[in-house]
Amino acid sequence: GGMDLGLLGGFTFLGEKFANQPFEIVWANDLNRYACDTYASNLGHLIHCGSVWDHFDTIPEKCDLVIGGFPCQDISINGKRAGVAGERSGLYRAMVNAVERTEPKMFVAENVRGLLYKYNEASLRQVISDFSGLGYKVTLKLYHAADYGVPQRRERVFIVGVRDDLVQFEPPKAFLDKTTWITSSQAIGDLENREQDPEYSHIWSLARKSSDQGGRVLDPGKTSHTIRAECHGNNQFHYSLPRRISMREAARFQTFPDNFLFKAKLRETERMIGNAVPPVLAWHMGQRIAATLKEIIQHSASAMAAE
Repeated sequence: GGMDLGLLGGFTFLGEKFANQPFEIVWANDLNRYACDTYASNLGHLIHCGSVWDHFDTIPEKCDLVIGGFPCQDISINGKRAGVAGERSGLYRAMVNAVERTEPKMFVAENVRGLLYKYNEASLRQVISDFSGLGYKVTLKLYHAADYGVPQRRERVFIVGVRDDLVQFEPPKAFLDKTTWITSSQAIGDLENREQDPEYSHIWSLARKSSDQGGRVLDPGKTSHTIRAECHGNNQFHYSLPRRISMREAARFQTFPDNFLFKAKLRETERMIGNAVPPVLAWHMGQRIAATLKEIIQHSASAMAAE
């Protein structure tokens, strides 16, 4: 629900208020039942839980915007590199079908940086071709989440399609850089002396130190490493405490507000948080999406008046 929360707005993160945005959810889906429970509880909206193909007939016939993050495991540099032909990443075809069915004014698809790597060149061409073939002007851009107020070194690709050829999507402008990124201590410092609290997801893995990413230690003066979904308890270690970071601390690095409660135990909460789009990044994307949709509607009205 990170993307949806960001587009909806109306939340607070690290004392900053992110205003409501002019979007309304009309349909949602996730495969994971814990993610579905968490989504319904926090966003207060029906979500169709299970395979998207089993619920495809319930998708509305029309909408203004389709958003989604098709699974990245087959595309990630840490995955099997099967590309969009892989069992999981092939689900982007469900998003293509949803766009074809609803004919939205815009669509936005999120994925990992690995989509831009050479070994995924054919997959990227296929994705762009499939969406373009539906009548959309397709652009893509690599975003660094930390540049948009997310206290985490996280790079993600957003593919944006606009149906109106005369309207251009203008990406949100970055407003931070390496010298001004939010640091780990700024993001989670107030949680250092808090006791474990399962309901608040302030719980952490006891996994021993391992090689590579499983042995990383936070630097209090730098932003967090990427929060991963499939780390099997091997999240990074706290900068001053003898433990790995808690799930609430991971949620902070992903910019989930503190009143967003995860309806699962440690392992599934870890998966949900790592898979999510940071709500703050999504909020800034939402600002530009809303502006583009407004321009499309105005352009359409002008064209009708001219006729």
